[in-house]
This record gives sequence, C-alpha cells and structure tokens, in this order.
Amino acid sequence: MSEPGKLDLPPPPPSPDPDRDPSPDCSPAAACTEPESAITRVFHLLGKRWTGLILAALMSGPGHFAELRRAVPGISERMLSDRLTELAAFGLVSRVVQEGPPLRVSYSLTDSGHALRPAMVELTRWADSHLTGTENRCPEAFRE
Repeated sequence: MSEPGKLDLPPPPPSPDPDRDPSPDCSPAAACTEPESAITRVFHLLGKRWTGLILAALMSGPGHFAELRRAVPGISERMLSDRLTELAAFGLVSRVVQEGPPLRVSYSLTDSGHALRPAMVELTRWADSHLTGTENRCPEAFRE
C-alpha cells in the first residue's frame, strides 16, 4: 500500500539495452535522455486508450456505466469495464453499488482522480493551441 495521496503505479518498463546502438534521434548533439520514472509510470497508466476520456467524463460528476458508455463514443462495454476496474484499483475512481431493484453502479472520481484536473486542463489548452483539427472537441469539464 502506498502513502496517502500517492498512487501505487506499476513499475516502468525495463530500460533499453545500453549496448544497443542509439536511435537516430539520440545523437550526442540531441542529448536524448530517458524520461524520469514518475512520468513513465504516469503514462503507463494514463496513456492507455480511453483512460483519459473516461476521466474527462467523470470530471463533471458521477456517472452510471451506461452514461459513461455514451460519453465515450467507440468504447466497448468490456473495455470500459476493464478501464474502470483499473482506475478503481489505482484509487482514481470509486465504485458504488446502489441496491435495487434495479441494481445500479455509480462511478466517481476520488480525491486523487480530482487532483488530475489541473493537468487535464493544461493538456486541453495545449491541444487547443498546438493540435490542428481539434477545435471544440475537448470536454466542457476542461474549459476554464
């Protein structure tokens, strides 16, 4: 278990073989360096397809599975279930079962999940400024 406010993220993938030839982008003049462990762990989790969109959908408040499925077009039920389970395991999303009938499950961001909001807002601003063809495509929850 990690300390409060810290996520137990998986370890980063192994470093490349130091005896291997460097890639063409890593010339001595380019001073290519390996990313820090923390950023590698962050992108190992948040860089997975759909994860950011699920978090974005939950930024505006709790949602039921069917609502999240509609909020993230193109995601399968299986993938949504897998991603929600993973986000819950890392303490970013909480899952609350509401007794029925009918039985309903609600998902919401934890404090750790909400702590991602400033980073998500900045990523949205960056995308608006630097990625062409993405105007008006970011979730309203990230507009400030």
